Amino acid sequence: MNQTLNPTFNLSRLPRVAILAASWHKDIVGVAVSAIRSEFGRCRIPADQVSVIEVPGAFEIPLHAQRLARSGRFDAVIACGLVVDGGIYRHDFVAQTVIQALMDVQLATDVPVFSCVLTPHHFHEHGEHKRFFAEHFSTKGLEVARACLATIASLDQLEALAA
Repeated sequence: MNQTLNPTFNLSRLPRVAILAASWHKDIVGVAVSAIRSEFGRCRIPADQVSVIEVPGAFEIPLHAQRLARSGRFDAVIACGLVVDGGIYRHDFVAQTVIQALMDVQLATDVPVFSCVLTPHHFHEHGEHKRFFAEHFSTKGLEVARACLATIASLDQLEALAA
């Protein structure tokens, strides 16, 4: 019998999700966290199923993600951060390192880890850029929330098929 996976939000249970939020550019990163929580609420995931943990910056996210994933308490981890170009190439290394480490965490722990860690090409601390990136983080928060729920549902379906 050929069965296809249905990556919808038809969750068989209430998932537990951890959101890691970098405190650098908290005003912008917080928009993503709010969008994630709002989408989870729209999908009837109670607020007490979602834990938000603030970390100093994006570089600290992977270790926290690993500990949360290894705890066995969470079905997924979502990382949120903004790595900006401060005029030196450090941001490229930080962004690449963080994303690779998040992939390594999910593959090592078998817990999905999602990235809403963004690296704008040019970012300046003025109102126009702050408004633009806050709006962008709202969109990305919604997208990552949907990807998280769809992945949890599809992994549950995979588990049922393999049983």
